[in-house]
Amino acid sequence: MALIHIGFFSDSLGMCVSCDVILPQKASGQIGMAAETRGEKHPVLWLLHGASDNHTIWQRRTSIERYAAPLGLAVVMPNAHLSSYADMAHGGKYYTYIAKELPAKMRSFFPLSDKREDNFIAGLSMGGAGCLKIGLANPENYAAIGCLSAGASNLRKVSFDNPAWRERHERTYGDRVLEGTEEDTLGNAQRLVEAGGPFPRIFHACGSEDFLLENAHATRDFFQAIPGNPFDYTYLEAPGAHTWEFWDEHIQDFLRYLGLQPVDVRN
Repeated sequence: MALIHIGFFSDSLGMCVSCDVILPQKASGQIGMAAETRGEKHPVLWLLHGASDNHTIWQRRTSIERYAAPLGLAVVMPNAHLSSYADMAHGGKYYTYIAKELPAKMRSFFPLSDKREDNFIAGLSMGGAGCLKIGLANPENYAAIGCLSAGASNLRKVSFDNPAWRERHERTYGDRVLEGTEEDTLGNAQRLVEAGGPFPRIFHACGSEDFLLENAHATRDFFQAIPGNPFDYTYLEAPGAHTWEFWDEHIQDFLRYLGLQPVDVRN
């Protein structure tokens, strides 16, 4: 695998941004890890970070490169700061950047597939809610969504008792009406049901000791109540809290959920 640290200008944000990319690499003689590609254009996982972190964190706290390598899977990890992956009322247009601009930019730089069946989006905590939002607002672009330690919304009743959280919410959303927008995640899911798709598959995991478990349960209950399970919604609740031990383990479950077969390095 090749690890690339890239800086480029974002028109959506009006500034230079950072992004880390893992690319499949066909290699012989590499010790301890399969190194192979699937073809000219790589399938890609768009992998989102949580609120306290940035684009480097998945590499620092997990073995994501090792997990992706035998699958011939590229991984793109953008920096979204403390944006909630939103077009902020008082800040940058991070939803537009991540959902619209970033894929086009990355495909102009690297041989990444633009086929829906080759594109997946996942994240943890803030990124877990973000990937549900982005995936369900753009279902024609993603075959699967992986939400870890989050719900469709991570807002909790106790949050507004905290002045810092109130300020963050105001900075992100202001007085914007969210119903019917990309922020209306469950509403967008319901509209897909009414329209007959397209349906990204959804894998959802949360730790039994996670402080966002109630939010995860609310999202679980919504999807499990949809007749016929058109999103192939799978919920996994396992021992664990809001920790990297949990995310390192269960990002592997998401990759297995995708059903990608390891590349045969003998060919």
